[in-house]
Amino acid sequence: MHSNLPKVLHPVAGKALVSHVIDTARSLSPQTLCLVYGHGGDTLRNTLDAPDLAWVLQEPQLGTGHAVQQALPHLKQEGTTLILYGDVPLIQSETLNRLVHAAHDALAILTVELSDPDGYGRIVRDDAGQVVRIVEQKDSTAAERSIREINTGIMAMPTSRLDEWLGRLSNNNAQQEYYLTDIVGMAVEAGLPIRTANPKNEWEVLGVNSKVQLAELERIAQRSTAERLMEQGVRLADPARIDVRGSLVCGRDVFIDVNCVFEGQVVLDEAVEIGPNCVLTNARIGAGTRLAAFTHIEDAVVGPDNKIGPFARLRPGADLAEDVHIGNFVEIKKTSIAAHSKVNHLAYIGDATIGRRVNVGAGTITCNYDGANKFQTIIEDDAFIGSDTQLVAPVTVGRGATLGAGTTLSEDAPPDTLTLTRPKQISISGWKRPVKIKK
Repeated sequence: MHSNLPKVLHPVAGKALVSHVIDTARSLSPQTLCLVYGHGGDTLRNTLDAPDLAWVLQEPQLGTGHAVQQALPHLKQEGTTLILYGDVPLIQSETLNRLVHAAHDALAILTVELSDPDGYGRIVRDDAGQVVRIVEQKDSTAAERSIREINTGIMAMPTSRLDEWLGRLSNNNAQQEYYLTDIVGMAVEAGLPIRTANPKNEWEVLGVNSKVQLAELERIAQRSTAERLMEQGVRLADPARIDVRGSLVCGRDVFIDVNCVFEGQVVLDEAVEIGPNCVLTNARIGAGTRLAAFTHIEDAVVGPDNKIGPFARLRPGADLAEDVHIGNFVEIKKTSIAAHSKVNHLAYIGDATIGRRVNVGAGTITCNYDGANKFQTIIEDDAFIGSDTQLVAPVTVGRGATLGAGTTLSEDAPPDTLTLTRPKQISISGWKRPVKIKK
């Protein structure tokens, strides 16, 4: 991976590779969930929020069979053990359910046929079609290398049988490692049925060993998400140009334009329209709201029938009611805005409470920070804030008040009153502009 970050912590669809696997495993409601790790243990522990994991160190690292041996003390003998891989993130719970069901009295192996099986262990079957062994490519003959059915490494079996087989593993092979796949031959010897299951999609079993493969899985994951959204009724301008890095829940008749990114938990209610190049992080967007191009929303709630953007930014704590207009190059932070209010042009509103039917003019800012503390600005219903106004918090603009353009308000503005702080305009005759001195 050419990275200081452990491979399984590299992200796909906004989540670490191993987190995908852990979450899928959790969906099966296991009694015990073990994570066998080698390098990067401290980084893994500090990154993964997984109090239900049994952490198992494999040191030294002597192969897949040796890795599973380290987990055995945590497993109940009467159960079934399912073996997954932290760098195979897209495996689906439906596939694993089928595999586990097949393993109640047998060794069950997840296999898939590949047009190019190079590098994978091959499934060797007898004339009756029964699996007799798995051969790793480095130990295979030319005839065995022609086999297209490969071992994904994902398998399930009764734990009591696994315990018995692992104790008999040998490292007499080209890699001098303890191969987990050798248990297949032991199962054949014991007369235990060997069953295979196949994933619905080949990409479920693809692993990651490079940044190239990581990028390939990213596009596969995003395409799968796009197809799911479209099947639920979402209209995508281009399913190849959407990135969901978390959870995206959509109501009916949602439209999403190109190059939009959704991070964390995002909910789009009915008939929401998202313009191109928008980024939404942990946000809820109310029904009928339209986001114009290049709008960024983070940790915010937007009510129904809003018009936001283009080039608007809603920061954490922004809470907009219905029919609010936020225009181009406007930034809102930790502010609630009531219904039918407008902040349409080139403004910064932070740490504020804005009432109903308020108009905030272009160039307005709330001066909410004195270098050490934040202070509140309150603008009551039906107020009109003229352009280029500075509201020096803490300050209140009364109901129905008007602030003239260019006002710097440092004291409360009374209701239903025009407040101005502009100096008187003067003109100086005979004044000349400076000229550049010639050297």
